[in-house]
Amino acid sequence: MKLSEKWVRERVSPGMDVKKLSDRLTMAGLEVAAIHPVAPALDRVVVGKIVSVTTHPTAEKLFLCRVEIGKAKMLDIVCGAANATAGMKAPVALEGAVLANGIKIMHTEIRGITSFGMLCSASELGLGESGGELMNLGKAAVAGVSLSDYLGVDDVSLEIDLTPNRGDCLSVFGIAREIAALTGAKLKSLPHKSLPPKHRRMVPVMLDAPKDCPHYVGRIITDINPRAVTPLWMKEKLRRSGIRSIHPVVDVTNYVMLEYGQPMHAFDFEKLHGTICVRYAQAREKLVLLDGNEITLKQGSLLIADDRQPLALAGIMGGLASAVNDSTRHLFLESAWFRPETISTLSRAMALQTESSLRFERGVDPALQRPAIERATELLLGIMGGKPGPVIEKSVRRFLPRVNPITLRLARVEGILGTKVMPRTIESILRRLGMKLKKSGGSWTVTPPSYRFDIALEVDLIEEIARIHGYDKLPSSRPRIEMTAKPVPESGIAEARWRTVLIDRDYQEVITYSFIDPGNQALIDPRIKPLTLTNPISVDMAVMRTTLWPGLLQAIRYNLNRQQTRVRLFEIGRTFIPMGSSVVQNKMLGGAVCGGAQSKQWGIPDRDVDFFDVKSDIEAVLGLTARSEGFAFNAGHHPALHPGQSAEIWQQERMIGKLGVLHPDIQSQLELEQSVIVFELDLTLLMRPGNTLIFKEFSRFPSIRRDIAVIVAEEIPAQAVIDCVRKVAGNLLVNLELFDEYRGKGIDSGRKSLAVGLTFQDSSRTLNEDEAERMKAKVIAALGAELGAQPRQ
Repeated sequence: MKLSEKWVRERVSPGMDVKKLSDRLTMAGLEVAAIHPVAPALDRVVVGKIVSVTTHPTAEKLFLCRVEIGKAKMLDIVCGAANATAGMKAPVALEGAVLANGIKIMHTEIRGITSFGMLCSASELGLGESGGELMNLGKAAVAGVSLSDYLGVDDVSLEIDLTPNRGDCLSVFGIAREIAALTGAKLKSLPHKSLPPKHRRMVPVMLDAPKDCPHYVGRIITDINPRAVTPLWMKEKLRRSGIRSIHPVVDVTNYVMLEYGQPMHAFDFEKLHGTICVRYAQAREKLVLLDGNEITLKQGSLLIADDRQPLALAGIMGGLASAVNDSTRHLFLESAWFRPETISTLSRAMALQTESSLRFERGVDPALQRPAIERATELLLGIMGGKPGPVIEKSVRRFLPRVNPITLRLARVEGILGTKVMPRTIESILRRLGMKLKKSGGSWTVTPPSYRFDIALEVDLIEEIARIHGYDKLPSSRPRIEMTAKPVPESGIAEARWRTVLIDRDYQEVITYSFIDPGNQALIDPRIKPLTLTNPISVDMAVMRTTLWPGLLQAIRYNLNRQQTRVRLFEIGRTFIPMGSSVVQNKMLGGAVCGGAQSKQWGIPDRDVDFFDVKSDIEAVLGLTARSEGFAFNAGHHPALHPGQSAEIWQQERMIGKLGVLHPDIQSQLELEQSVIVFELDLTLLMRPGNTLIFKEFSRFPSIRRDIAVIVAEEIPAQAVIDCVRKVAGNLLVNLELFDEYRGKGIDSGRKSLAVGLTFQDSSRTLNEDEAERMKAKVIAALGAELGAQPRQ
């Protein structure tokens, strides 16, 4: 928000310069992000009065102007502005003046006529956007006076960054009120007076959506002067606050919004038909907004309408059909209170952010509507004339925000702030903030003002005391920490351990959004209907993820588009699975890999990462548990994975994860140039109790190894062979590894050879060769009986 410092000082003027004032506001939580001069240097620019205007003898579009610049001193100036007229007062740049674009003014000959200086537009002086016409300084300007002095440009614009809870400060008076509370300076009240009606014309008003608009104030003003122009002082205040002058009526409503913090709207009364109704939109209704865009309204959108059509998107923007223009003679002014949540939702749904919606969605004082309409009436009559009618006011009190008293304890204040604060200091601060107090012993009953929506709890009051008292005045002390060990369950595995294993294997950790594009969700995990957000940040972040893969794949694509061809990413985060009326939030470990299996080097041939490389990474992760041998990789199916190159990861009777190559169709739709392998593990299941590590002493006795090669059917997975061997070999088997798989010469078609190494060891004695041979024979017999395996000769 931008505001003129001089405008603020009209309401409160503490004895400090702008730098100290900005620092004080910043320390109180209203950060002054920047201080800008309101105009460039205007040296040697004065007020000039055009005495006469004649046409240039050799150029039809140029004029010869005789200009008075004070004390009967005249200049001849050639000018091309169409609005140059005798009697007009406009800025004159004298010889030696430098314009905003850097041009230095010198006397020069234009089409045979010497011009001594230049008549200027607002844009040429850096005081506005319009560049085709001379800047009209008004009748009150005195020829020869420095333009800087006349406009009072010894001013700055304060750019203030407000937190969302401080909607009460989105105005000149709001900032002035805050400065008065911070400094103790006297605050001048808001200027307005009630004007008696000059006619009895009224329009019926209906509140069909009282929950979202419980207070509506209006007034008809007739017979305004459509040729009136906005006075220069108002244009300047608007410009210095970042708002362009448009039309006197619009300028007045913007001025009141900046001054009071109450957004307003003006309708051309002759374009209204029947009753003004605040209602909800019906499906597929249309409205052409002031910016010329036609929108299709969603059912339930809050509208201002008459008997024929929608007139405005409530609290956001008016409609073009009822807008004021240069021929408007009768007005209907609107000042209303809208529920913040409603305007916030509607603004985001329509992708419209305006100065009006910004204020309504942060909260407008429900007591401001009538004073604002009175102030706007006063300003309009002073600028455009006209006759005001009676104020029309509709209110449904039960839906207006209520101010509830809060108990504030002195002991609680001192406990939280860590210092003693005198009761009279607390009372002074709270009264300066506009709060009503009733003391009772060591506590107060505090009633916040209607404009402070952010104060509801005792801690809110304590924060206000600290803020106004000064954070820099509070003592700093080191917190007391109890040096006690926190109990950690033996079965648990810290997240840092999962991360360390993958980082050691050349992965990079990423953190992606929990809300994702509905299209990507449906593409990657179509079997689960996701949780839809009611108020998403954007349309491509509208549902909660049911898997980590969409975010990881988006990160893969981002890196591939930036010439990073070898990418290995993992993420630890929650997924959100709707289950009836609740949502299951499991902590998952997901990964996505593409590119080379190793970084390029001379000692290893280049090859792409494959399914088994990533399977090895997962086995390393599972190795952190105490039951790594209890996991199985079984062939599986998932709509996002390549058929025949995907697996489900099981632990006993429960599936704890999945692994596979991304389906080529999905790879194409996501515009991924390389094949990607993805995996996901459910850490919620992996970290359940029951995986406690138990220490076993190393055996002092030698081990015996036996290798077995068997021929089995092609469709029998290696995991089935391993499971059978473990079951039969018993407790003496201390290590089992598959070290060869062979198809080819000597092996019948449809069959394959698998070779496994078995290591036997006893912790209490030395095994002999006969025992090892008997266990080997037992394993071969079991493989033959259960899987039809034949020993390979």
